[in-house]
Amino acid sequence: MEVRAQALKVLCVAEPESKARQARELLDAARAAAGDANPGITLDCAAQFIPPAALPGRPPTPLLVPPEQVPRRTPFTPEGRAALLHAVCHIEFNAINLALDAIWRFADMPERFYRDWLQVAGEEALHFQLLRTHLKGMGHDYGDFEAHDGLWSMAEKTRDDITARMALVPRTLEARGLDATPPMQAKLRKAGDLRAVEILDVILRDEIGHVAIGNHWYRWLCEREGLDPIASYPVFAQRYGAPRLKGPFNLDARRAAGFDADEIARMQD
Repeated sequence: MEVRAQALKVLCVAEPESKARQARELLDAARAAAGDANPGITLDCAAQFIPPAALPGRPPTPLLVPPEQVPRRTPFTPEGRAALLHAVCHIEFNAINLALDAIWRFADMPERFYRDWLQVAGEEALHFQLLRTHLKGMGHDYGDFEAHDGLWSMAEKTRDDITARMALVPRTLEARGLDATPPMQAKLRKAGDLRAVEILDVILRDEIGHVAIGNHWYRWLCEREGLDPIASYPVFAQRYGAPRLKGPFNLDARRAAGFDADEIARMQD
């Protein structure tokens, strides 16, 4: 089994639990093969693939609507709290797809690039499973509420530009989760949902690492292409219509994820 080809196959899986399970299994298999003299799994960095017509594979629900049409819900009612956690669950499902897409789509990168994004895919799959299980305990399931497609939309826009992908998906859209998670945890704690707070602790810990991976490869690509990473960022953001960064920022988490002092100063400006 070849890792990048298998990542594309898992990306095409529509059933959410099957996709999450297969993403985690692929990560486990790759890790086991790393120390095997005769591994049953290989990694071809140079392989080129023809994608199927429709990506990613996803279930018929949730209904996808423009971001401004997703209703805001209070976490202080059972229904509102379920809707809030469903939104996070949807983000994690999309994050599985984004990591898998980076693995198969972009050829001729170092082996570490593919192993990094395989780790991200496996961890995002775990996040999705934790949240979905919690939702089911609340009498709901993934797909019960409307959602938007902002994350995958940016992946589509940057499908031919790996440097823009690294700039605008992990270190922009996903990094917003670093800022949003602590206030969300405070509300959920006040609402008495301590299990959700615990799950978000796991997600925040892992997402710092995921954003750090995005930062690493963005800078690596900028160096390869002779670009200044700080000066180039607003160019990418404007070219692909990235959302404007808004505070307040979780500065400790962003520093831990590799944002330097100049970048943080520009965010705050």
